[in-house]
Amino acid sequence: MNIKQTPAISALEVLQNTFGYSAFRDQQAEIIDQAISGENVLVLMPTGGGKSLCYQIPALVRNGVGIVISPLIALMQDQVSALEQLGVRACFLNSTLDFQQVQVIEKALHAGEIDLLYIAPERLIQPRTLNLLSQLQISLFAIDEAHCVSQWGHDFRSDYLSLSLLQEQFPHVPRIALTATADERTKQEIIERLHLHSAKKYVSSFDRPNIQYRISQKENVKKQLVHFIQQNHANECGIVYCLSRKRVESFAEHLTKQGFTALPYHAGLSADLRQTHQNRFLREDNIIIVATIAFGMGIDKPDVRFVAHVDLPKSIEAYYQETGRAGRDGLPSTAWMIYGLQDVVFLSKMMQDSQGSEQFKRSERNKLDAMLGLCEVIGCRRKVLRNYFNEQAPEQCGNCDNCLTPVKTWDASVAAQKALSTVYRSEQRFGAVHLIDILIGSNNQKIKQFNHQNLSTYGIGKALDANTWRSVFRQLVVRGFLTVDVENFGALKLNETSRPILTGQENLQLRQDVAESISNNGKGNAKKAKIAVDPIDMPLWIKLKACRKQLADENNVPAFVVFSDATLLEMLNHHPANKQQMLAISGIGLTKFDRFGQEFLQVLECD
Repeated sequence: MNIKQTPAISALEVLQNTFGYSAFRDQQAEIIDQAISGENVLVLMPTGGGKSLCYQIPALVRNGVGIVISPLIALMQDQVSALEQLGVRACFLNSTLDFQQVQVIEKALHAGEIDLLYIAPERLIQPRTLNLLSQLQISLFAIDEAHCVSQWGHDFRSDYLSLSLLQEQFPHVPRIALTATADERTKQEIIERLHLHSAKKYVSSFDRPNIQYRISQKENVKKQLVHFIQQNHANECGIVYCLSRKRVESFAEHLTKQGFTALPYHAGLSADLRQTHQNRFLREDNIIIVATIAFGMGIDKPDVRFVAHVDLPKSIEAYYQETGRAGRDGLPSTAWMIYGLQDVVFLSKMMQDSQGSEQFKRSERNKLDAMLGLCEVIGCRRKVLRNYFNEQAPEQCGNCDNCLTPVKTWDASVAAQKALSTVYRSEQRFGAVHLIDILIGSNNQKIKQFNHQNLSTYGIGKALDANTWRSVFRQLVVRGFLTVDVENFGALKLNETSRPILTGQENLQLRQDVAESISNNGKGNAKKAKIAVDPIDMPLWIKLKACRKQLADENNVPAFVVFSDATLLEMLNHHPANKQQMLAISGIGLTKFDRFGQEFLQVLECD
């Protein structure tokens, strides 16, 4: 039975005075009340939705220390720094501390001088740590990034499986598990493995309306990426995701040559260099991190203005979590991705070569198919995303590329017949590049080597260019009319669904890909996802950001720990002139005002 407590201070008082927000959002109040009353809770809430407050406030209201289980050292350090600036007594235990530092923290814990302790799961389950915790009054356990417990998930961490011991060894301490990404299967696995069957479940909307989703086809990837950043997010920070370390290095080097500050991040770099690059990303302006999926989980930086994928993610869950790192502050941001048939071939081969069971491989294939469905959809992309997580959504969101520039389709029945016939007549042994060469009548060495100039389909596709044929083959694969033979270098093969198209029994409409013009990014009607600062206010905006940067440097914290862009923007729009008006700005509590408020009032007064 969970321990009930009568709080000495209300959750709303903590929200307003400590965190500087006037009211709770969505389901926050109910979640927090459940945790304060000692009940177990499971929270599924999108990145930027306010998950952290759901355990931080109950930990501050209840007696004892709140134990936060977090998978990443960087995340612990960021959150502790932010809490310290709010006047909250927070600390972490991880491998960055020496024995003497650990002893100081343990002494403070015994003295009841710490409100929140962040700890990694692998450290939590050590006998020394469990013995320490058994001697403390614990207000709650918060299990952050709870989807890491799922063996079917993309962020599985084996140490999370041991967290079932919390129920066994601390049965009277309430537990709150939180994640931003979980389909129904992962949700059930969290419940099973963390013994949360009786917990109250809260599932918030997966919608991130401030993020503009844009997906295009690969042409010249590096040029496309540079143009996207220059036209939409010049002098702003972002993340570029690649599937391999080699591509990370190549894209970081290319962006640097184009004048951006781009830093690589992948598991092949030394731990010190990864930490240096991550710290620069958190603390400096206009940094672009080029990374594998090794980067990002739990990154608290709120002002990431874009997330770009130059390779196709393996699942909608991975895509949703990675794109969710953009715009945590609620301001306009972009999720931009380009992909092609080669991505499908590469990921299919990765799955085929994995050591997983056949059941696991089928699950991964289904996830990839769902991801491809998002890429090829003609309608609203946000609707597909929300439906994937079992959430109803309107037919149009008004802030994805398909809604902003409706997709046209064309009757590709004859083109598909030509493509499928070429696959058949070349004995189903070749990939899309060679098949296109046959169709458009190329005269290269490979054509001559296999005498494919003598095929009946040689040159019958000259009416369409190579880009259009790439689109045809990509869509035929994605829609299941062709199969990729990953054991034979990505050769395309016919299957049972090919027959009705090949014989003309079934017509086929395909999406009409718009060649991505470097002049307008292929989306002439797409609005830019930019923070709205009136040109007349730009000088003051620059002064406010400079003031923030100076204070951040003086306190050795990232700029957003002082105030977020959203808070600065509210200052800019409302021009507070005194303490009372400043405290009415979202994100400014009493401690933050005492530390930083006067400096910003002086900037505003001098304007």
